[in-house]
Amino acid sequence: MIALAAKALLSGLLIALIAEIGRKLPAVGALVASLPLVSVLGMILLWRERPDVENMAVHAEATFWYVLPSLPMFLVIPRMLRAGMPFWMALGAGCALTVALYLAMIQIGPRLGLRL
Repeated sequence: MIALAAKALLSGLLIALIAEIGRKLPAVGALVASLPLVSVLGMILLWRERPDVENMAVHAEATFWYVLPSLPMFLVIPRMLRAGMPFWMALGAGCALTVALYLAMIQIGPRLGLRL
């Protein structure tokens, strides 16, 4: 239970740090947010708990394929905001698009031989 709390605290600290950097320097905050810090941290923690080469390889490859459906959100939200859409509506639409693309990836990926 302590390990879970430590993981949650570290993750929360990363998010808070990114928000603080983004408040002062939006482009730098975006750069830090785009770094695969959570993915790398997740792989380190997963490896410590289950040092299995094949499991890690599947995890890393699936992470790559799951990043792709999330990318359009970062183009759609700015366009909606600049078109005058309220922030929460643009964010909701971007998230809905991402969920729809994840569901499509889950359906299409295995047909293309992807291990998701």
